[in-house]
Amino acid sequence: MILRGAAMRIEHYDFGTITIDGKTYTSDLKIVNRQVVPDWWRRQGHQLDVCDVEDILEAKPSVLVVGTGYSGLMVLSSTLKKELQQRGISLIAKPTGEACKEFNKISDQSVAFAAHLTC
Repeated sequence: MILRGAAMRIEHYDFGTITIDGKTYTSDLKIVNRQVVPDWWRRQGHQLDVCDVEDILEAKPSVLVVGTGYSGLMVLSSTLKKELQQRGISLIAKPTGEACKEFNKISDQSVAFAAHLTC
């Protein structure tokens, strides 16, 4: 999917808080099709699986950037990694602070973002 328009920008991240395009959020979130999806919950808190990102998979981004938490405690299931690979979606998974920087570098591309803001 190719998206047109201005790139989104993550302006600030710190434990439990993130500011995107001037709006501050205090719960885990996703960015899908350049829209923030706030209050994101995963089926198993510190594990990310296919069912947690179905909307992202449907959007068919070129890249999925995952913020694995302040200290990087969230893990990605092997099932999710395999599904992303099969769909041709590149994966960048890093602690959330680093993931925010990666997202900003490529936010003008077809990219989705999923972020755990604590842990």
